Amino acid sequence: MQTVGRRVSKIVHFPGQRLSRRMRVRAEGPPPVKRVRRDGRPARDRNVILPLVVQDVCYEMNGRRLLENLSFTILPQRRTVILGYNGAGKSLTLRLCHGLIRPSSGRIEWCGPLGNDPEAVARAQAMVFQKPVLLRRSVRDNLLYVLKSRGERGEKARIRVQRVMERCGIAHLADRPARTLSGGEQQKLALARAWLLKPSILFLDEPTAALDPAATLDVERIINALHEATTTIFFSTHDMAQARRLADHVLFIHHGRIIEQGPAPAFFSGPQTEEARAFLAGELMP
Repeated sequence: MQTVGRRVSKIVHFPGQRLSRRMRVRAEGPPPVKRVRRDGRPARDRNVILPLVVQDVCYEMNGRRLLENLSFTILPQRRTVILGYNGAGKSLTLRLCHGLIRPSSGRIEWCGPLGNDPEAVARAQAMVFQKPVLLRRSVRDNLLYVLKSRGERGEKARIRVQRVMERCGIAHLADRPARTLSGGEQQKLALARAWLLKPSILFLDEPTAALDPAATLDVERIINALHEATTTIFFSTHDMAQARRLADHVLFIHHGRIIEQGPAPAFFSGPQTEEARAFLAGELMP
């Protein structure tokens, strides 16, 4: 049991023995992604830094504690969604894990093969925000800049960029100024930039907020393609249908605490806390 003020919350883990056979498979984590290159060779596993272990993490700002005793693990090749009401701490949690802000206390540790190498950790992750930050240049040049920053130039870089634009459905926009694109097109460009980095893990902060259904499905298609390429996905969303479509695992955060976590099928079919049940029912909680 954990307490903040007068509020008492129980962290719920779904016992595997209560799940159906199909749910047990998902509870144990997704099977290894079997992906091959265009020439038939097996694709290299992108993971070099996972799992990510978050232990007893707190975050304070201006004397106010915004996150309290967060503890969870992000396993490789799993799509994890963090759900909760507005202001619950979803974006803060993503930013903490990505290293954009530092915790006030607790431990955030990368436990993979290169987890102790700060440079490798920084290079092996990427984040896409609700409103992507784009350079004042063309779509193609935004992508070429990513490779240039990693020391990759010339014909090889141009070929890689062309392939990624085709995979993300933006090849016809190659010469357009990036900042004139629609919201959905900008998100696809942001995901294309992440794709070029071949990250071990990709953080997504409400990547389809304010997008129409067609653009949302396009973005989800790219997210799933990245997952199939062995990139681990950690995302937030307010779209419950999207969470059901994409997530393997759920973290539910309420008032800065992770009060429920487990495999997605179990969470959506039978949440164990009053707060999670109210959230899924669309009801407000104090």
